Amino acid sequence: MAPGSDRPSERRGAARTAVVWDALRAVLDAAGPCDVLDIGGGTGGFAVGVAELGHRVVVIDPSPDALASLGRRAQEKGVADRVTASQGDLAGVLDLVGPDRADVVLCHGVLEVVDDPGAALQALAGVLRPGGVLSLLVAQRHAAVIARAMAGHFGQARSLLDGADDGRAGHRFTHDELTGLVAAAGLQTTAVHAIRVFSDLVPGSLLDLEPGATQALVELEQAVAQRPEYLPLATQLHLLARH
Repeated sequence: MAPGSDRPSERRGAARTAVVWDALRAVLDAAGPCDVLDIGGGTGGFAVGVAELGHRVVVIDPSPDALASLGRRAQEKGVADRVTASQGDLAGVLDLVGPDRADVVLCHGVLEVVDDPGAALQALAGVLRPGGVLSLLVAQRHAAVIARAMAGHFGQARSLLDGADDGRAGHRFTHDELTGLVAAAGLQTTAVHAIRVFSDLVPGSLLDLEPGATQALVELEQAVAQRPEYLPLATQLHLLARH
């Protein structure tokens, strides 16, 4: 499971990130000490954990406050020497770090808000070294349609069904759309995981009060993550692709 806390307020977060962290950990363990670029990594939810494994991490984020929190977090965990913060965004990533600079690139929750996802993926491919791996986490459209309909927002559900952007949340992707964009950028998809199939539906009070509930939920999420029939039910899709 991803690094986290035993505080009740963070148990749901652990359940939501466990599958992504497990997949990423397998990639990093196979690569050995490497250079990791975390686009939109903010306060270091993944970056600090990656640095604790011995990897060098550059975090690019537009928020100076988030980067300041990242610096404090890295210092507290004793990995400040392996974490570099840089203010910027995905659109300028090639100018910030240059081509062929990363063995692994994390782009989690960012592709939704760029103007041109295809161009953004081209830029990420340019940053990766040959044989490098992209970890991409995006919002999935079908689950959002169901969520809007269940909340009584039928017009919004229909708009999402027809492919409209989701207001401030931006783009939402289907499996086929995402893999098509990745292929067009010259990357080969190696795995797609269903993320948060159940976690968003489970009451937080259950995780807080029921002994063992969080671990059981994590195990359930892990069990369905690579079953294709659950991909349309997932709040997010996690894709791994190789350069």
